[in-house]
Amino acid sequence: MCGITGFVDLSRGMAADRLAETGRAMADSIRHRGPDSDGVWTDAAAGVALAHRRLAIIDLSAEGAQPMHSADGRYVISYNGEVYNFPELRAQLETRGHGFRGRSDTEVMLAAIVEWGLTAAVQRFVGMFAFALWDRRDRRLHLVRDRLGIKPLYYGRIGRSFLFGSELRSLRAHPGFQDDIDRDALTLYMRLNCVPAPHSIFRRVRKLAPASILTLDTGSGEVASETYWSLKDVAEAARRAPFAGDIGEAADALEDCLGEAVRCRMVADVPLGVFLSGGVDSSTVAALMQARSDRPVKTFSIGFGDGAYDEAGDAAAVARHLGTDHHELYVTPEAAQAVVPRLGAMYDEPFADSSQLPTFLVSEMARRQVTVALSGDGGDETFGGYNRYLWSGRVAGANARLPLGLRRLLAGAITAVPPAAWDRLGGLLRQRNAGDKLHKLAGLLDADGVPEIYRRLISQWRDPAALVIGGREPAILAQRPGDWLGGGDAAAQMMYLDALSYLPDDILTKVDRASMAVSLEARVPILDHRVVAFAWSLPPALRIRDGVGKRLLRAVLYRHVPRALIERPKMGFAVPIHDWLRGPLRDWAEALLDEGRLRREGFFDPAPIRTRWAEHLSGRRNWQHQLWEVLMFQAWREARTA
Repeated sequence: MCGITGFVDLSRGMAADRLAETGRAMADSIRHRGPDSDGVWTDAAAGVALAHRRLAIIDLSAEGAQPMHSADGRYVISYNGEVYNFPELRAQLETRGHGFRGRSDTEVMLAAIVEWGLTAAVQRFVGMFAFALWDRRDRRLHLVRDRLGIKPLYYGRIGRSFLFGSELRSLRAHPGFQDDIDRDALTLYMRLNCVPAPHSIFRRVRKLAPASILTLDTGSGEVASETYWSLKDVAEAARRAPFAGDIGEAADALEDCLGEAVRCRMVADVPLGVFLSGGVDSSTVAALMQARSDRPVKTFSIGFGDGAYDEAGDAAAVARHLGTDHHELYVTPEAAQAVVPRLGAMYDEPFADSSQLPTFLVSEMARRQVTVALSGDGGDETFGGYNRYLWSGRVAGANARLPLGLRRLLAGAITAVPPAAWDRLGGLLRQRNAGDKLHKLAGLLDADGVPEIYRRLISQWRDPAALVIGGREPAILAQRPGDWLGGGDAAAQMMYLDALSYLPDDILTKVDRASMAVSLEARVPILDHRVVAFAWSLPPALRIRDGVGKRLLRAVLYRHVPRALIERPKMGFAVPIHDWLRGPLRDWAEALLDEGRLRREGFFDPAPIRTRWAEHLSGRRNWQHQLWEVLMFQAWREARTA
């Protein structure tokens, strides 16, 4: 795992020493992604600088250093990620006459590109990656991102320079960077908690979409892109030829497939472990990892004093059963709150999924002992785990049957009871924040169809364009039913949309920034594209049945861990932000939400923000998610100008 960056001076007027100096400054800005070594390569005649920061994982010697040349001298690569099937590819390439100096996957990737061409080679790669490849012969720069969007890659044309990098801060280190904020992207952020690809928070910068190859022809200056893998094609092909066996046969097949994904992600020349929350996804990964290890696997979890947010005991019980070398850290509220002001700088772009905080804390703890950690991310989107998959179809069906007037009457009855009163029944309902969830359900009762229900469920502010001054909201995937899967039930449609948007833009961004902030490589075996393809071949009843999601993943897990250790209400990876905003974080938040400040800065209409802040402080409503979005944008701007 590393950090990559660089640029092309399309005017070709920059001297070689200036190219190298600028490339190094850009790389130094992302040193946390690769603290072990750095490298810069330039081609002054072409105006190209490729830069790299290395976190050494495989082949720790200088033979694995980057930027790296292909053996024939045609290609130069700066690469972030891991290609896990490089030993198999290397064996194939050796039979075709390729020789290798070292043991790195980078060298194998270059040989594969020489042998099969870029697109065909990338289609053979199993892993997570984002890389820049310079073709010295054709004078073309290729930017490539993995299939599911596990690794980030930004790019943009600013003036006569074309810039790219793992994080925005590396582009900002270029002397020509222009940092005017894209208010349309800001409206998307205020709806979704994050800025979705292909947008970025800056007007002239884009995110490369997952499964894409972007090519810059430096002669003409033209940019073209292609998609080398399509989840839609995979899902539709799998549905035409679904898995035909029973649940036992399906569990056998999944254990083989996911077990292989775990095994190949255990290859490293540095210590590794696994995040363990005690939930289905992380417990499955930990179990399969321990089954393939000849020594206790290191597992890591964190806990909080608030029992409503503490899964450390559940994780410890799973770890004891599996026999792992378990490590847990109970985080005091003071220690967690001390991280909050650092989040704006850490995430490098406005980002407001509050589970970013515990994700950073568990990464920081794990990094004290390991350099690589496997995680269970992707299980919900791949195997049907989110609560919205379980009941949104029923809501859509009920809405279609009931008159609009009756639905509005019911919504009014629900919202007439304050959330706090509903919360007092939370113990009976076995739901945390039951009142907020019921009020959110009430907000769906006048929605028609799954697309509108889904859009409301993923929205924090109902009309963000009215909140952002000068912002116009671009259409998101949820508003383009023509881009959805053909046919399929509501759960499958939402899983598909989440895999294309929520997963890369929120979940994987959260894990990448939190782990790389402490120079930790996070690997996600459930998002091996072969596992994803298999999951889409499953009949709906093997994903969700009788109101329970991830049915097949559970079937595999229960071969290793007793059901009683796992079966409990889904909690998520959360912290009590709502209470902290009313207590120890109140002064910090008040300074960022000050009405005069909001008015002077000119990004938001202060009125709705101040109204929600007052209601939140009073305890009448829990507006933590909406307020956290504003706070994280404000914290990001403050960090950027510090």
